[in-house]
Amino acid sequence: MRRVTTKRELRAALTAGNNERRVLVPTMGALHAGHAALLRQARELAGSEGVVVASVFLNPTQFDNAGDLSAYPRTPEEDVNLCAECGVDILFMPEPQEMYRADRSLCVEETQLSRVLCGASRPGHFAGVCLVVSKLFNLVQPTDAIFGKKDYQQLAILRRMVRDLDFPIVLHGADIVREKDGLAVSSRNVRLTPEHRAAAPAIYASLLAAAESFARGASPVQVSGVVRAALERLHGVRVDYAELVDAETLQPYAAGSSRPALLAVAAWFGEVRLIDNIELPLLS
Repeated sequence: MRRVTTKRELRAALTAGNNERRVLVPTMGALHAGHAALLRQARELAGSEGVVVASVFLNPTQFDNAGDLSAYPRTPEEDVNLCAECGVDILFMPEPQEMYRADRSLCVEETQLSRVLCGASRPGHFAGVCLVVSKLFNLVQPTDAIFGKKDYQQLAILRRMVRDLDFPIVLHGADIVREKDGLAVSSRNVRLTPEHRAAAPAIYASLLAAAESFARGASPVQVSGVVRAALERLHGVRVDYAELVDAETLQPYAAGSSRPALLAVAAWFGEVRLIDNIELPLLS
């Protein structure tokens, strides 16, 4: 595996490799089992002749809260080791000043899908995501890119960006990786107090219960209400949103619709904000 920290080094490494199939996995570091699944999927997709490029970059432009940025876990050496174990060919680990000039004045903003769910309470977050991902797309020129479905809204927005800006890239969504108790794997989980870590599996349990009500024909309000009620009973937990939406448009799901649905939730467990979702109908 070749580790590079500058754009010049990245271009040189890419020039030296096989460019027929180039798969990109962007990350913010603090890699865990969920990231490992993305990297292994990328290796399989690229095959023995293709190139897997991973980026580890804690992108400051997508944080609307400076405290959240400073508290984000950083494990660079562990990240390097995991990337090597998962078959990454090129690991790009730039510093912020390498990615952004001090007087930068351009942005990339999606204006529909980013207004709801996480976007409603995190202004500017997805503009930062689109900016850094578009830069990585331009730098790496991948044929494919892989993103986790835990950040489902992010994936939907990036698909829209690829469509509207004509990036010649195929985006792949990877299924959520969960702990044995159902909690979605996340870099933020290490910040949970023991009490909140013990309570956090209630998120997925509430989603499963809501999925059952959806399968029985409950209304969208009733379905999302199952999740909200279950989490609001927990001590020290504040629900940001619990919504049943159209899986493509992310708009409120219409009763009687036959389109794919997404049940998404975000909740604060003390000072830590966790997100999760399931695609419906989950049950046949």
